[in-house]
Amino acid sequence: MSAWLDKIKWNDDGLVPVVVQEAGSRQVLMHAWMNREALELTSKNKKATYWSRSRNSLWLKGESSGHFQTVESIQLDCDYDTLLLTVKQEGGIACHTGRHHCFFMTLEDEDWKANEEILKNPEDIYK
Repeated sequence: MSAWLDKIKWNDDGLVPVVVQEAGSRQVLMHAWMNREALELTSKNKKATYWSRSRNSLWLKGESSGHFQTVESIQLDCDYDTLLLTVKQEGGIACHTGRHHCFFMTLEDEDWKANEEILKNPEDIYK
């Protein structure tokens, strides 16, 4: 039953990196990690579930913010070591900073500059 999971090249911590892309716009929203359980839950429930390395626990995206990710497809790269999730981002906010996506820092003149506006104050999201 888990043969599809066995094909993935999990790292030494039992994790695989995940690139998360928004359906429609194809905007890269974020990067995260999954373990086997997170991937199984994501596949079964069609709600993105990740592994939080900082909390050392499963993390259902949107559980505390309300910004769930409904999974439209799960793809594995040619080396079997990176996943691509295509999702519908609920609430239009994927980043914990209150922005639409996590890749909002651009290198300009040897300094990182924020190039996306905050859509909602994180303090209002995570009350």
